Amino acid sequence: MTKTVLITGASTGIGRSTALLFAKKGWTVIATMRSPEKADWITKNIHPLQLDVTDLESIQTAIAQSFSKFGTIDVLVNNAGYALMGAFENCSPEQIRKQFDTNVFGLMEVTRAVLPHFRERRSGVIINIASIGGKMAFPIYSLYHATKWAVEGFSDGLQYELEPFNIRVKLIEPGPIKTDFYDRSPDIAKSDITAYDEFVDRILPKMSRAGEQGAPPEDVAATIYKAAIDSSSRLRYPSDRLARIFLTLRKVLPDSAFSTIIRSTMVR
Repeated sequence: MTKTVLITGASTGIGRSTALLFAKKGWTVIATMRSPEKADWITKNIHPLQLDVTDLESIQTAIAQSFSKFGTIDVLVNNAGYALMGAFENCSPEQIRKQFDTNVFGLMEVTRAVLPHFRERRSGVIINIASIGGKMAFPIYSLYHATKWAVEGFSDGLQYELEPFNIRVKLIEPGPIKTDFYDRSPDIAKSDITAYDEFVDRILPKMSRAGEQGAPPEDVAATIYKAAIDSSSRLRYPSDRLARIFLTLRKVLPDSAFSTIIRSTMVR
């Protein structure tokens, strides 16, 4: 029997690579995005659908349409997200709310929309795309890290609530990935405060270079697929070599030693 996966933020990068991989594996793919009319890469088994995770009505409409057309959703991939970069003091309240609305509250509302179906079937997989940035922090990413740490904590607690219903929760933790995340996705905070300009301007090129040296989005897609078909209770899935290295270092090193590494490679 063909299974169905719904992916948010499927227009580019990790979301698009994931949609293409699941389709290649024979799944029915509901590829949701804010502007599906712009998706010129659609292949067999992929069905584009409008969904804006910051718009509750959009979420409810898309999920209802998905169940009406396909009858079921077996796996939900919460992938939509972006990075607000810059010094915290330069971030406006509107930018901060948008960052949390997209990366945290949108993820929660899409999850809430599919849970009644999963509970009734007593089956389903929720895959949340976190980041190594949910376990550690880098300069000028304080708000982005706050959202990814929230996704980590939410998923960690949610797994226990849903276990009695045979609903599995999975966390994907990518490291730097070669996508347009560092060009298209970031929102760089600017304000009248100029005290941080030199610091931010010094860090930005280093973050861009890290992305250029990262793994391809197909590696993350392969990890997402692995998590989707994994019937175990495993929660966390690092998706690439750099992610595994960083997460291991963060786990074994004391805070002071790890912070020294970040300062020496990113700040100085």
